[in-house]
Amino acid sequence: MKRYAFVSCLFISVPAFAVPARVGYIVDGDTFAAQVMLADSDTEISVRVRLRNVDTPEIHGECESEVRQAQYAKQRLGEIIPVGTIVELSDIKDDKYLGRIDANVYDTAGRNVGNVLISERVGRKYNGGKRQSWCNKK
Repeated sequence: MKRYAFVSCLFISVPAFAVPARVGYIVDGDTFAAQVMLADSDTEISVRVRLRNVDTPEIHGECESEVRQAQYAKQRLGEIIPVGTIVELSDIKDDKYLGRIDANVYDTAGRNVGNVLISERVGRKYNGGKRQSWCNKK
């Protein structure tokens, strides 16, 4: 697991550096698994990537509405970046969960995937801290 922290350090050595990654599978609306080639190596690793600055509903949400929204967000992310697609990762940082990184992710059209989800109201801006509820509370 310590290897992942080392890997993200390799990626962020140059601020404008974009790292290509192949989408492996979609975890939820703001996280996917990818295969990434290590810099200066023929070694490929699998890593979970969380979209930077975006929050989508949780699959194990607090209410039925959140779960439905989460399922749609996961489906939509899979439509934007289908399995096998090459995406670009930039501004990579270690996530709070070991083995996961946060990154800006760009699709084959050069669009920021997180911004697409936000503009479609599938996700919302998130800068850390306490998440807002996705449930309609009266």
